[in-house]
Amino acid sequence: MLKFMGGILLLCTGLWCFAQEDRGLQRAQQVMEALAAAYPDRIERAEFRDGDWTVIVRGIRYYYCSGRLLPEELRNKAADYAPQPFYNYSAELPPWKAPSAEDAERFRNMAANRSRNPVKRSPHFFDALWQAHTRDESQRRVKALSFLGSSVTVHEAIHAKLALVEERILADAQSDPQVRAWVNNINMMEGWNWRTIADTQTRSYHAYGAAVDILPKSLGGKETYWLWAARNKPEWWNIPYSDRLHPPAKVIKAFESRGFIWGGKWLFFDTMHFEYRPEIFLLSDKY
Repeated sequence: MLKFMGGILLLCTGLWCFAQEDRGLQRAQQVMEALAAAYPDRIERAEFRDGDWTVIVRGIRYYYCSGRLLPEELRNKAADYAPQPFYNYSAELPPWKAPSAEDAERFRNMAANRSRNPVKRSPHFFDALWQAHTRDESQRRVKALSFLGSSVTVHEAIHAKLALVEERILADAQSDPQVRAWVNNINMMEGWNWRTIADTQTRSYHAYGAAVDILPKSLGGKETYWLWAARNKPEWWNIPYSDRLHPPAKVIKAFESRGFIWGGKWLFFDTMHFEYRPEIFLLSDKY
């Protein structure tokens, strides 16, 4: 009887492993197909090859590798890299809820570990996608753009997208005093900046010119970026939305309608930050 039960246990364990593997391949297919659909001008196709899902970017094949997006020659070094963030982006900002004691401890450990063990993600796929393998190459791809009354330098591939965002925001500003006040309060913008994400070894989307930070003339005593807030408020995760400087909802929707995610929806919040990630919107319907 015990032997029989052990046999059932082994069988169930095997089935569980097969189910896990199947879910992994399903997720790989979703991500790679979303990338191909999001960047049809740069990605030829998504296809299953050599036991994994792949995409081809300008003649080079990249493998999913459990979210790491690696060229063939680096598949055997997947453990050297953390997975890329392909996550569920919520349509609306969820209602504010004060973190529990367990949540607070988890967030505290996450922040500490972020500093002790900076995340390192492979830049190879996104370098190829944006044709920005080096600072000089990236700089050749960016151009200054007039946006909401300021000049911002961004990748040439998103100029048209930002122009459409601007058109919608300015139209809303005509009838919405809150949007108009937000536009009038803009002090400066940062687009292209060849750097890594703070506290990581991972290339920032600013390095590709595919992100924009919009800073107001005054924060009005509110917080806009978790790392800045942490200098005076160590428990930055417990800062309610009412104490964070959020753009008007119509501004956020204008960006989102053209494929830009907003950093105010992240745990490590960055309410001034918008980055072009159309694949995230495609994937969010598949969770």
